[in-house]
Amino acid sequence: MKRRPFLKATLAASTLMLSGLFPFSLQAAETIKVGILHSLSGTMAISETSLKDMALMTIDEINAKGGVLGKKLEPVVVDPASNWPLFAEKGRQLLTQDKVDVVFGCWTSVSRKSVLPVFEELNGLLFYPVQYEGEEMSPNVFYTGAAPNQQAIPAVEYLMSEDGGAAKRYFLLGTDYVYPRTTNKILRAFLHSKGVADKDIEEVYTPFGHSDYQTIVANIKKFAAGGKTAVISTVNGDSNVPFYKELGNQGIEATEVPVVAFSVGEEELRGIDTKPLVGQLAAWNYFESLDNPANTKFVDNWKAYAKAKNLPNYQSAVTNDPMEATYVGINMWAQAVTKAGTTDVDKVREAMAGQTFTAPDGYTLTMDKINHHLHKPVMIGEVQEDGQFNVVWQTEGPVRAQPWSPYIPGNDKKPEYAVKSN
Repeated sequence: MKRRPFLKATLAASTLMLSGLFPFSLQAAETIKVGILHSLSGTMAISETSLKDMALMTIDEINAKGGVLGKKLEPVVVDPASNWPLFAEKGRQLLTQDKVDVVFGCWTSVSRKSVLPVFEELNGLLFYPVQYEGEEMSPNVFYTGAAPNQQAIPAVEYLMSEDGGAAKRYFLLGTDYVYPRTTNKILRAFLHSKGVADKDIEEVYTPFGHSDYQTIVANIKKFAAGGKTAVISTVNGDSNVPFYKELGNQGIEATEVPVVAFSVGEEELRGIDTKPLVGQLAAWNYFESLDNPANTKFVDNWKAYAKAKNLPNYQSAVTNDPMEATYVGINMWAQAVTKAGTTDVDKVREAMAGQTFTAPDGYTLTMDKINHHLHKPVMIGEVQEDGQFNVVWQTEGPVRAQPWSPYIPGNDKKPEYAVKSN
């Protein structure tokens, strides 16, 4: 038996592989790389860390069922550290160095807008799981969070109703970046259309990481003295903790001044004494307290995963809306890859149109065939003593997103399909 030529060939191949000249590694051939782009440090870690963990749980579940196209999913986790330019750097790293086939990530709109040019330049694919201001529709992004007509507008309509307290004055409080400012621009125009004057609308912004809300909450009380008032909060990140604590310190109760939040859920309330906040509101498309078989399984799986992985404070592990949107997005992407028979971005994009998934919110959700946004139900929940929410209002079913708000002039001329922003 002539073994020498075989040994030479084997040694040559090994040398090429070690030197980096071999065209692909065995691992790369056997796995599909999935990027996870969430802040694990800094002001947004309070909200984004759980999305990273949910992504990892979902990947584990898919792998346990055999993976996708016969290959295991391999997560690649990076930490952009609540640093918006770093999001773009890390996004480019995931696409060009780590060679991921898809990325799940971002929370703030400023982080999404930071990475968007990178994904459009390199034809990457991003799944964005958080409610946002709309005014965007990229062919390189699938939006599994809510557009304004799936959260902000219905919430204000509820506050104007008798059931919601029939508010006449509105205090718009937000973190100072594109999502709160654009959302409040839309809400101000909406309120004007309902006859609310500018003198009955107050608009205040604080920087990321702001911690002293004593003066702002005092000003809310003064503003509320002028008539029935509601607060609409687009405060993001760890600033929510001191804001809600100050509401309690100054005795603002939901029966007097309801606060509806667009970026506060079960995760953000974990570190707060919620007893003074009972009855305050949040508008989302999912709550952990929903009673249906899909959600029971989802919550049970998450709690078991948190315990098995010894996640921080796993004893009080909770689910929330962006976690559900992450879960739905990863599963929809896996279905689309299976349908396309490839991870090729252009083919997966086509396969995503019209994808459906039975979600923990109790509905079969559909990815719109045209605008890259998920059809979602809208829900308003009241804070309970245990930090959970009791749903007090919801739509009859999923609502189609309107990325281009009719309350911003000129949007009626915007295309209904996704186009690159640059």
